[in-house]
Amino acid sequence: MRQPKFQGKYRVESIRLPDYDYSANGWYFVTICTKNCIYHLGNCVVSGKVQLTPIGEIAQQYFIDIPNHAKHTYVDAYVVMPNHVHGIVVINKPTDVGILSKNKPQTDMIKNEFMSKISPTPGSLSTIIRSYKSAVTRWCNRNQHEYFAWQERFYESIIRADDSIDRIRQYIINNPAKWEQDKNNPPDLWM
Repeated sequence: MRQPKFQGKYRVESIRLPDYDYSANGWYFVTICTKNCIYHLGNCVVSGKVQLTPIGEIAQQYFIDIPNHAKHTYVDAYVVMPNHVHGIVVINKPTDVGILSKNKPQTDMIKNEFMSKISPTPGSLSTIIRSYKSAVTRWCNRNQHEYFAWQERFYESIIRADDSIDRIRQYIINNPAKWEQDKNNPPDLWM
């Protein structure tokens, strides 16, 4: 499905499920990569542990801090790798939050409806990850790491079953130990 353009420009196809509400309560497995998979977050993996760079330390701290900036969220398992971050983000709003009035103002309704379709939803997974990436990038720019950049998008998987949660947690926990087999791992990043 092709997305409409805003004022005839700026159309980027979404990789999200088109009819899924990513602000809904749920467990989400996310992978956030550095631009061109450059090793900005870690120097090497030693004995199954990532040796984080200063940027990697900030990326880790800010990931842990997501619940302090996004209401009704918490972080489950996570790991910062040399060129990406894996984590489970949980959105857990009280059931009565998010009920909106059906009375919409009629002024500029067409433009407002269009913008609501292309704008991130407050409290959604995309908004949470965008804020996280922005905070890390802002820190980098203020601390002489202007070369740092994230990949434009992120990968997500909606976790729907308890056995999937356990399997994904194990994948995250074991990720550093499996770095040697990673296709993006040059020989000098494993010790």
